[in-house]
Amino acid sequence: MTAGNREQADFRGPLDVTRAATVVIDAQDTVIGWSPAAQRLLGYAPHDIVGRPVATFLAPGGTSSGPPLQFQGNEIRAARHRDGHELVVATGVCTLPGEGPAVRVLVAAELKALRQWEARLALLHGLATQSPVGLGIYDTDLRLTWCNTAYEREIGRPFAEFRGLRADELYSEGKFVTRGHPPTLDAVMRHVLDTGEPFLDLHFQGRPPSDPDTEHLWSCAYYRLQDADGHVLGVCEDAFDISDRYKAQRRLALLVEAGRGVGGALDVKVTAEKITEVAVPEFAAEVTVDLAQAVLDGEVPATSGAAAASLVRVARCCPDGQSVRADGPGGPSPVRYPAGSPQDRSLSSGGLVLDESELVVPLRAGNSVLGVVTFLRGTGAAAFDGGEVALADELVARAAVSIENARRFTRERTASLALQRQLLPQQLPEQSAVDLAHRYLPTDDVTGVGGDWFDVIPLSGTRVGLVVGDVVGHGLQAAATMGRLRTTVRAFAQLDMDPVEVLARLDDLVAQSAEEQWGVAGAAGGDYADVTTGATCLYAVYDPVSRRCVMARAGHLPPAVVDPEGRVTFPELPAGPPLGLGGLPFESMEIELPVGSLLALFTDGLVEARDRDIDHGLDTLGRVLGDRAASLEELCDRAVAELLPSGSTADDTALLLVRTRELDASQVNEWELPAEPVAPGRARELATRQLHAWGLEELSFATELVVSELVTNAVRYGGGPIQVRLIRDRTLLCEVADTGHTSPHLRHSTEEDEGGRGLFIVAQLVQRWGTRYTRSGKTIWTEQAFPASN
Repeated sequence: MTAGNREQADFRGPLDVTRAATVVIDAQDTVIGWSPAAQRLLGYAPHDIVGRPVATFLAPGGTSSGPPLQFQGNEIRAARHRDGHELVVATGVCTLPGEGPAVRVLVAAELKALRQWEARLALLHGLATQSPVGLGIYDTDLRLTWCNTAYEREIGRPFAEFRGLRADELYSEGKFVTRGHPPTLDAVMRHVLDTGEPFLDLHFQGRPPSDPDTEHLWSCAYYRLQDADGHVLGVCEDAFDISDRYKAQRRLALLVEAGRGVGGALDVKVTAEKITEVAVPEFAAEVTVDLAQAVLDGEVPATSGAAAASLVRVARCCPDGQSVRADGPGGPSPVRYPAGSPQDRSLSSGGLVLDESELVVPLRAGNSVLGVVTFLRGTGAAAFDGGEVALADELVARAAVSIENARRFTRERTASLALQRQLLPQQLPEQSAVDLAHRYLPTDDVTGVGGDWFDVIPLSGTRVGLVVGDVVGHGLQAAATMGRLRTTVRAFAQLDMDPVEVLARLDDLVAQSAEEQWGVAGAAGGDYADVTTGATCLYAVYDPVSRRCVMARAGHLPPAVVDPEGRVTFPELPAGPPLGLGGLPFESMEIELPVGSLLALFTDGLVEARDRDIDHGLDTLGRVLGDRAASLEELCDRAVAELLPSGSTADDTALLLVRTRELDASQVNEWELPAEPVAPGRARELATRQLHAWGLEELSFATELVVSELVTNAVRYGGGPIQVRLIRDRTLLCEVADTGHTSPHLRHSTEEDEGGRGLFIVAQLVQRWGTRYTRSGKTIWTEQAFPASN
């Protein structure tokens, strides 16, 4: 510690015997003792002054201008330095106890030092009595040893009554409301005492003994106290009551919270609930929201006080803080306010009404009054002040904007919620078989959905199903049908049905659904408009192992195929009837797609327009897709820009671009085995060898069991030859094919059964398994996840 710091940290007075000039005098006023501090002050060495009278250095009278002066209980006298110059000093004298002649001790210090010390004491006295900051000093046992007047006011008792208490005993009901610190005051002080690390601006909340009915908030600081030599003396606590400032901050935070919560939902009732949740209990003890019935119906409410006749209670937050949606069995319950009530006056005037602890604010939107919000405070609570009235008005104004937006889109939002599980895929899954890009442009830009759809469906054996379809009509009704068809296609496809069978099943379902719908609607004479009949669909399955693509269509436009050289063709795929006509067959086509081929599936909204025929649109699409240097995303953007230059379309539009890949030969291994009893063992050996080559030894045990059980079943119940195939892709795929058409199924075997457990064992060892049928038989496939290290 530097000399300056040591001086600043030294709280001893100038006349303290440990630092003042000290002289011992006998009964004859002769110097018999002389301290080093006296030598520094007056210049006499001990051997020069001991034995000489006091008058040698201290004048017997006062100062040069008069008798001795009294200052703060000490005499002010003139002293002579050895070199002859005069010093004005403050002196104090005390007599040492004992028998015999009196021996006195005189202490002296320059008057300037004494005046500085007295000024410092005055500052400390002001800090102790006038500071608004509560100061408390705790010793090393964390017991209160001193506090200032502000601290006493917070406690509400004289210091003598709580001296020696610990902090947690003084504020037993308090708690910290900020994070990053120990949980109690004792723990905070102990941390400061042990580490020397201060805590600043900790927020402590509690009810002080001086005001037990009101919650207060203090900003506190804790730091360690040390003397000039570094010895730890205790901990100092600074505490400033910031309750008023905190209330202002809470009001601002309330508006911020309202901006986040109230404006976050396009739902009338949810928005009303948010108003009550935000305001209780921070602003009011109870809040209710009453709206005109027309608002809930999506209609424009009345523009005058007549709205009071049709109010319904939408939300209410009780004193316990729980939000209640006031819905009865028939919906929100009606509310009627008597004439002259605050709510009636607010609705009639369109302005807010303050009635003691009740504040009513109208929900206004333009010239319309949507309803009223009532803020209530409990008995004995403070009335709403001017700032709080303005805050309530701003809060309700923000809520009114959200409720008005919700009212405008009530019908659209309700319909959208009904379709939320049937909309188009927002993100296509990454596939090993293909690269993908897509665009979707609905005609109805309000709901964002229409009757066109596309889908990409992962299938067994690394294959991928590609779908595009078109439903007659636009908007929500067409979107509802689209969602139903998309879900159905996905379900059929994941059963490993070929494209023809998928379309046939879908056609049967659509035809049956249309018949039932028309029958019910026709019997009732309703105005039901069926949009399902006439829907079109194209379904294709691409296999990256064989590079072959099988596709079929139901009245839909054929796809565009671009080979690696950039040549564009539209395959002569049999058209098939639109879905729902029933009774007519579908046909498929199989083509081989070289690696890097581009397959484009689209709806007629992309290539058809009022100002051009479909052939021109197909030619333009082919020209755009022929650019082999462009990425799929660029091709999508160019196709939309060239074919729909205005950015809008008279028909829903879907475009799906697919660039084919091929699984590397090192990822696939296939063996053909005769249907003989030795086949399972041979299959296990081949599979194990291949797994070791791929570094997948951890899967050997499970794969051996899977291969053994599937090949055994093929030998017993199928027919030869048996095909075994392993594929290393995102998972390990195992396929066993035979010429049988019997569908395997799980069954529970009893203790007496000698078999029947094979497929059950397989199902426990793999993630997924299934069966797909071909013209030559069936294939049982399984899928296993790779070990974590892979």
